[in-house]
Amino acid sequence: MQVTLEPVFLDRFRAALCRLGCADDRLLCAVSGGPDSLALLLLAQQALPGKLVAVTVDHQLRPESAGEAKIVAEICRNLDIPHIILTPDAKISGNLQSSARTARYTLLERAADAQNCKHIATAHHADDQLETLLMRLARGSGVDGLSSIRARNGRVIRPVLEFTKAELAEICSIAGIQAVDDPSNANIDFDRVAMRNWLSSTQHPFSAPRALRTARALADASDALAWMTDTLAAQRINQVNDVIICKASGLPRELKRRLLIRCIRTMDINIAPRGEAIDRLLADLENARTAMIGNIKCLGGDDWQFSKAPPRRS
Repeated sequence: MQVTLEPVFLDRFRAALCRLGCADDRLLCAVSGGPDSLALLLLAQQALPGKLVAVTVDHQLRPESAGEAKIVAEICRNLDIPHIILTPDAKISGNLQSSARTARYTLLERAADAQNCKHIATAHHADDQLETLLMRLARGSGVDGLSSIRARNGRVIRPVLEFTKAELAEICSIAGIQAVDDPSNANIDFDRVAMRNWLSSTQHPFSAPRALRTARALADASDALAWMTDTLAAQRINQVNDVIICKASGLPRELKRRLLIRCIRTMDINIAPRGEAIDRLLADLENARTAMIGNIKCLGGDDWQFSKAPPRRS
């Protein structure tokens, strides 16, 4: 199958690959069969001829999913793109969206290694960014959370993040490719679907391009704070035997908060306090009180001290 795309779409996609530093590398493309991922596939095929491998993850959560994966395989065969269908090692349970996401990225990482692909591309787009920003705003997220979907996260890249959903649907229409319809995209029990429905049915001032600018600004701020935290940690955090000492006095509260998280994670990598829990602990330390989090004893004052608490007596 020979597909010709609008040059403006292809130029924007190539520019995104250049910004991400992966214009010449082998790419593993995650394709569910929806219009977003099929448009990503079509763009990648023309931008990276001969350097593309497509992967469809069948989460096995619906009876139709195996057939949908085969439809993607047939589309890839017609486009002369290598395609692999992957299934999770174990049945997905618990929080379905979270567990499915974890399983999906584990399989994609494994496939990228096996196929010698340096990067993994997913089809997150500008409308996804707007939904994510508003969802996290509703949850009371801080700077890191509000930076939303990053264009790059490790080896995972999102080269169509600046495309709107309508543009991706147009690319599929131009190519004459029929996308798969996933009924879970209409399930309002999922937060993202509920937010998407609200955005489509309500007059509101939000737009995907503006959300992109906001998310980029917040991502820059998050990166700057992370850099400052690294610098301050080297200057202000010391370990004496099994005790961590942090000189946090005189710093803005956000930097104190980040140094506090750094100290706790250094003591116990399995503890990841966020939100109200870290706010309460920070208030205790600023007021020279002693507090506990997990198995860590935290002593406040001008210099904070962190040590493993002695075992409790039975």
